[in-house]
Amino acid sequence: QVQLVESGGGSVQAGGSLRLSCAASGRTFSSNAMGWFRQALGKEREFVAAIRWSGGSTYYADSVKGRFTISRDYAKRTVTLQMNSLKPEDTAVFYCAAARGFPTTDIRQYDYWGQGTQVTVSS
Repeated sequence: QVQLVESGGGSVQAGGSLRLSCAASGRTFSSNAMGWFRQALGKEREFVAAIRWSGGSTYYADSVKGRFTISRDYAKRTVTLQMNSLKPEDTAVFYCAAARGFPTTDIRQYDYWGQGTQVTVSS
């Protein structure tokens, strides 16, 4: 079992920045990677970014590439999503998730999810 706790959501004006954090506990050794997903009102949950625990390889959705940066502290089992140049289109509930399988960009590989944190970007 893996438990995930997210923090850092909030409201910001367009062009601003937010930093989301995810603390993982439990059997984290069973997960190969951590990912961030988001779900806007009335839309499907979509992949945002992912990072492998070992090696730190990263993956980004085209919509956030160059603006968002994912990182991890292997020892502390924490994952951070630094979001810069935020746009109103980024408004969504952001979820942290743990993947056991591959590829890490596939939502079907994620078994455990955090509670979600709201990100609101105003124009």
